[in-house]
Amino acid sequence: MKTIEKEVSAEIVEKKSKFIGNLFYVGSVQEAEDKIEEIRKKYHDARHHCFAYRVIEENHVLERASDDGEPSGTAGAPMLQLLNKNEAVNVLIVVTRYFGGVLLGTGGLVRAYSQATAEPMQKANWISLEKGEVIKLPVSYQNLAYLQYYCRKNDISILETNFDKEPYVILEIVIDKKGKFLQEIEEKQFCIQKMEVLQEKYIQKKIQENA
Repeated sequence: MKTIEKEVSAEIVEKKSKFIGNLFYVGSVQEAEDKIEEIRKKYHDARHHCFAYRVIEENHVLERASDDGEPSGTAGAPMLQLLNKNEAVNVLIVVTRYFGGVLLGTGGLVRAYSQATAEPMQKANWISLEKGEVIKLPVSYQNLAYLQYYCRKNDISILETNFDKEPYVILEIVIDKKGKFLQEIEEKQFCIQKMEVLQEKYIQKKIQENA
């Protein structure tokens, strides 16, 4: 799965109708719904504000789409299909249409709304999202330097280092790397039996431009 780094917009004209596509990063369904209302107010004189979004909440992807008065299936559904095809999550696309006086027909509408979705998606910078965990790991002073080196080399983020009576670090690691990580640090006599999983989360990795 992947999401976008920041808001992107694009505009197309089809038979005198203007379509404005705004692609947003959203962290929740409520944030998506709030953004939709913002667009309605910003382009208050437009006839249609069609939208689609996919949002991760409680480790589930929630989806919604709307034709907003266009013929059923000509706007929201193809927009959502593009988000699904690209495995996009935590994103909202709103396409605002200013009617130009010429009817496009169902096929023309599907093509126009799809293009108005695809263009901002092509302009966006994408970030991959990978399943991961935040873990708390006891670490001795003599092993700390090795752990820091290992994490830098393997793109594992150290979120916190604590030097109390029982020193520990808090790491953010993708699931695909966890098995190898535990095996290799166990060989260095880390006390992995006392490791604690603090949180499951999706971790942002590998920013890609114009994916």
